Amino acid sequence: MTAAAPNSPDGANVPGSPAWWAARPVARTTPRRGRPALDTDHIIGTALRLVDEHGVHAFSLRMLADTLGSGTATLYRHFASKDEILAHTVDRVLGEPDLSDLGALATWQETLTAVGHRLYDTLCRHPDIVAPLMAQVPVGPNGPAQRERVLRALLDRGLSADLAARAFTAIGHYVIGFTAQQHGPAAASPDAVPELAAFYRRLDPAVYPAITQTTRTLTSVPLPEEFRFGLELLIGGLERHARHE
Repeated sequence: MTAAAPNSPDGANVPGSPAWWAARPVARTTPRRGRPALDTDHIIGTALRLVDEHGVHAFSLRMLADTLGSGTATLYRHFASKDEILAHTVDRVLGEPDLSDLGALATWQETLTAVGHRLYDTLCRHPDIVAPLMAQVPVGPNGPAQRERVLRALLDRGLSADLAARAFTAIGHYVIGFTAQQHGPAAASPDAVPELAAFYRRLDPAVYPAITQTTRTLTSVPLPEEFRFGLELLIGGLERHARHE
């Protein structure tokens, strides 16, 4: 978790932190002198689109203001900084997965599978939001609402409170980590896969017999299949813990 600001021991001035969300300042919507106020939902939606298109590091208040046909001063009526806007865009993304039907799923395994795939699909649409997502525990307001839906479904299907919490955390870490590595800004380009396969094939089989034997699978499994396989392994491990509770 990101450290608290120097002048804020409890982290209240760190956008996206639990203390910051707890003190959630209401975005200003009352017009003042100058240009008219903007709709905050429109600002956040536009910011998310710009992050998707240009990346989180290239995104700026100037870029956002120009896209909105406004000025940065108008943005400051609603948000104190770029980091505040990014905190809201993270929360907007967390609200995208539709988890309204979790109560209709029969088992906690089906619940975790659905949650994992839906969160993964969402983050694949917004891979550049993963970095600010990882900077803070997402606590508001969509973060806790989605967390409550998942934990309630797991508890209702027989998991203990301890294992439900651990399962929720483990699935979240797996999905976010996988997305960051495979789809984030630092992810290898598609061209890197055949290059890696060619590199492995050039290795001396006498020195690297295991790599030689597994090269095809190491470099040919599609990412969605790799994600599914890892998610199944994780849920299988949780089943073992559930049987011994």
